[in-house]
Amino acid sequence: MPRPAAFIEKLLVRVLQTGIPLWRAYIGLQLVHPQLQAMGYMWRRGGKVQEIARAWGIQFTPSYIGSPLQAAREQGRLVRHDLTKLTEHDHVLLHELRADGGVDYIALPMHIRREGPPPVVTFATDSRTGFSDDDVADLVRLVDMMGAVTEMHIEHSVAETLANTYLGPEVGQRVLSGAIRRGEGEEIRAVLWFSDLRDFTGMNERLPAGEVLELLNNYLQLVGDALGANGGEILKFIGDGVMGYFPAEDALFLPMVTGQALAAARRLIADIEAANEARAAGGRDPLRFGVGLHLGDVTFGNVGTEDRLDFTVIGAAVNRASRLESLTKELHVPVLASAEFNEVCQVPLKSLGKHVLRGVPEPVEVFTLPDL
Repeated sequence: MPRPAAFIEKLLVRVLQTGIPLWRAYIGLQLVHPQLQAMGYMWRRGGKVQEIARAWGIQFTPSYIGSPLQAAREQGRLVRHDLTKLTEHDHVLLHELRADGGVDYIALPMHIRREGPPPVVTFATDSRTGFSDDDVADLVRLVDMMGAVTEMHIEHSVAETLANTYLGPEVGQRVLSGAIRRGEGEEIRAVLWFSDLRDFTGMNERLPAGEVLELLNNYLQLVGDALGANGGEILKFIGDGVMGYFPAEDALFLPMVTGQALAAARRLIADIEAANEARAAGGRDPLRFGVGLHLGDVTFGNVGTEDRLDFTVIGAAVNRASRLESLTKELHVPVLASAEFNEVCQVPLKSLGKHVLRGVPEPVEVFTLPDL
């Protein structure tokens, strides 16, 4: 499906070709997104469409309150302003448009079937005579016809956002592409990451729920930032634990991928140290964590019931990564890697000898960062 910006640009160029003296247009779409309230698409004659992200809370700011967009959206009607006859009580947006050469301006809601605040479309002209009545009627019909296409874009955006937010970009795209049958999966070779926050159960007992939630979100954000900045991806949250992975499409990439995983671990160590300095200044206990790293083959796919699925990785490699993370508590180091990881890693790691991992029949050699 073409992106909204491309559709809007082609459409408005055609509007110009019909003789309507369009100078500026804006379409504001409400989003279902963890960080954004809306996405705006701004077009000016002779230019490209610009995407303008609107953060949560925009509806409480002076840029929206009292604006023609608010009036059109909340009153569900067309709003029109003669920009040559503004008063000091008119919204600052209208004065800005007038200063930029605008003469006539309309804003109207786009009626779609989807529940929630409707999209709002605005048009402005710099023609000396403004929009004619026929121009306004044609633009109203245009907005009505745009509704079906816009609704498809909104639904696609919602699906994509929800998939990426709850599943991650890689898994989300797989699901949207149709990988949703139970038992469907593929074998992949990857570096598995398993990290956990120390004494989280004790924190739940000692701290107020709101403080625990804030702490957990801040910690998980640091883990996600460390993984994302180094080519890794969160596969799932397990309470305060994070299962992540670094895919290796070919064996030739394994040295690079293991290096990325170590870089993510080092970043997390540095970020937690900085966070602990701030916590100490506030009289709070430091955060402690562990990371287990292992390289192996896993099955990447769907498990669950016929109508409730989880897209995950399964296999012995997942168990090894989890057990390595648990062992960090006993060996008092924040990071442990397996012999398989060390074998292809170009960064010299320090051996801590052989140890027993729960569920693994024979003792295995484990490694940590050389400067720990």
